[in-house]
Amino acid sequence: MGVKAYDLTGRTAFVTGAAAGIGRACAVLLAEAGATVHGADRDAKGLQETAALIKDRGGTAHTHHLDVTDRDQLRRAVNSCERLHIMAAVAGIMHSSPVLETREEDLDRVLAVNFKGVLHACQEAARLMLTHHTRGSIITMASGAVDTGAPGLLCYGVAKAAVVQLTKTLATEVGAHGIRVNAVAPGWIRTPMTDRHDSDAQAHTEARMSRMSPLGRVGEPEDVAHTVLHLASDASAFTTGQILRPNGGVAMPW
Repeated sequence: MGVKAYDLTGRTAFVTGAAAGIGRACAVLLAEAGATVHGADRDAKGLQETAALIKDRGGTAHTHHLDVTDRDQLRRAVNSCERLHIMAAVAGIMHSSPVLETREEDLDRVLAVNFKGVLHACQEAARLMLTHHTRGSIITMASGAVDTGAPGLLCYGVAKAAVVQLTKTLATEVGAHGIRVNAVAPGWIRTPMTDRHDSDAQAHTEARMSRMSPLGRVGEPEDVAHTVLHLASDASAFTTGQILRPNGGVAMPW
């Protein structure tokens, strides 16, 4: 197949969290590869900016202003696609608190977005793919937090670990229908979610994370988007139930 394996012409992709950061980079790159992209996010302004970027580059974009915690909104948006070939469930939020100070409502809020939102996106995508007998690709967004403990990241890490288990389980259930399910577990990526809103603190954090990487740098959203493109395309036709780690070598699990 060669480089043509990355051509997504004629395919439809749905990307949650498309208004900024990794979600925006994924939406733009999938469109550049030829896919018609449906972007979803609760940030209407950012979503329109993403769509404009896609259209300025000659691509096709549709927007869905929604909250992934609202299952009915998500179902209607996904089902608005005539056919669906790619689901990239990227939407997520960050929360930090020590275990002893973590409130139940903190955990519930993070799980609602970072796990249940991904679960519902996967369910709706898989149902639509099965209905149309589409050999599709579902991509979830985990995190390097699943590979190691980190102070303050209980809620976030638990939700992302649940995403990994969802990914592996769903892969075993839909593989016979030609649907692949994989997770991406990025390391430190420079996005609005990792922005410390203090330039000195941000520089200190990025310098520390860069020192931990054999490549000597932190990641950019495009680094993750290229991993998502690989999983979305025929180049990964024999890959399912896997966790790909664009993390600069910070973690190297077996």
